[in-house]
Amino acid sequence: MKPEEIIQKIEKELYSAQTSPELVNFGIVESIGDEIVKASGLSNAGYYEEIEFDDGSVGFVLNIDEDFVSIVLIKNTGRVSRGMKVKSTGKVLNVPVSDKLIGRVVNTLGESIDGNELKHANPSYYPVEKIAPGIIERSSVDTPLKTGIKAIDAMTPIGRGQRELIIGDRGTGKTAIAVDTIINQKKLDMGLKRVICIYCSIGQKQSNLASIVSKLKEEGAMDYTIIVAATASDPASMQYIAPLAASAIGEYFMDKGEDVLIVYDDLTKHAWAYRQISLLIKRPAGREAYPGDIFYLHSRLLERSARMSDKRGGGSITALPIIETQGNDLSAYIPTNVVSITDGQIYLEADLFNAGMRPAINVGLSVSRVGGAAQTKSMKQLAGPVRLELSQFRELQTFTQFGSDLDEDTLKRLERGKRISEILKQPQYKPYDEISEILSIFAVTSGLFDNIDVDKVVTVEHQMIDYVKKTYPETVKKLSTSAKIDDALKAELEKEINEFKSVNNYGSESATA
Repeated sequence: MKPEEIIQKIEKELYSAQTSPELVNFGIVESIGDEIVKASGLSNAGYYEEIEFDDGSVGFVLNIDEDFVSIVLIKNTGRVSRGMKVKSTGKVLNVPVSDKLIGRVVNTLGESIDGNELKHANPSYYPVEKIAPGIIERSSVDTPLKTGIKAIDAMTPIGRGQRELIIGDRGTGKTAIAVDTIINQKKLDMGLKRVICIYCSIGQKQSNLASIVSKLKEEGAMDYTIIVAATASDPASMQYIAPLAASAIGEYFMDKGEDVLIVYDDLTKHAWAYRQISLLIKRPAGREAYPGDIFYLHSRLLERSARMSDKRGGGSITALPIIETQGNDLSAYIPTNVVSITDGQIYLEADLFNAGMRPAINVGLSVSRVGGAAQTKSMKQLAGPVRLELSQFRELQTFTQFGSDLDEDTLKRLERGKRISEILKQPQYKPYDEISEILSIFAVTSGLFDNIDVDKVVTVEHQMIDYVKKTYPETVKKLSTSAKIDDALKAELEKEINEFKSVNNYGSESATA
């Protein structure tokens, strides 16, 4: 081929080449240690921006200094070295989301870790950090989210869109309450939308996570549940991102108009992971060595839980953050932070747990700031006396320890309180439907169980609920459709419960037997 022809061919190829110039911001790794990379040259990198390394590792920017940025590794091949080239992607760290996530166990990055391939048909990508909806975009919380736990549904009710903290020492049943709530979403009342449940495991042992997943499968709850897991063996970066990723997945379903429940188990370990990362990138240590913005971190996360207005689709995210205390110390730094961010707390006490009161809910310190707005009218009507009588009983119990003579009225209150305490005991994985809760609470607060021996109360309660449901289905229908329990319905219930006691010879026993 002649030189002229070669030149013509080259010119033709050059002119016909399709070029799309793009500006890429490159940098160089200056140092690496403990999952933290410092890189220079990334002048256009932004906070939470995803960064790619030449060896395939991936990280995100968490600190921007004058001469370098601090990158937290979330995918580490183990081959990152000084002098390696890195490039910014121009996109904020995100997680792929679609309906295919339901029933799956995924890691912080939305990748399957349950042994089966996860294929999104047409995924959306939601950023792990997002500004929470404003007040105008929100709607008031007025729809109940039933836990199936009598003590909670009666005294500290949870509404869809609420943030209710579960707090207590280790081993007091915090996770049990959250798992029971997820299982209870299978029993939907007529007229209520389904609830997509997301269980976010942060820093838990893999064996604990496996047992929870196994139980949810056994109960059929995985049909509407997503597990987001960053276990104790995962790096701090993954544990730090886990609740943010779970919230992003929840926002996808909320934007579709769905109701979502997210359990953050637990935010104490999340705070530890953030403290570890912050100290490694040389941020100043504050109280208990936590960085100064630890409060802001959890408030940003929990503010994303909301009930949206009808214009925004009417979806909701309900958050159940879990916090572990040390020696019942509610005044520690992280517990007080999260208490002030949330709309109430369920406080589990170790002494009550050890005394056999399960769930071990301290009535005096547990509160729901949404309150009766998130209860059906019939439950709200019955629940009033329960908290009052239980609080009086716990206080009177203290005085009885001194062995002083008690008047008849005090003795009566003590006996009633014992029966209320027994009724509120509930085994794990056995959530109640609302009709069962109403029948149970009505019977004990109306004094119909006053002549039942304390150690037989739970047995009698179960028999009574079965009897009324089978023998008087029309009463059950009235309870499920009536806005309020009027005098006529009260009289009907009393007659039916007394009839049950008569049939089973429960009417002759005395309270002090």
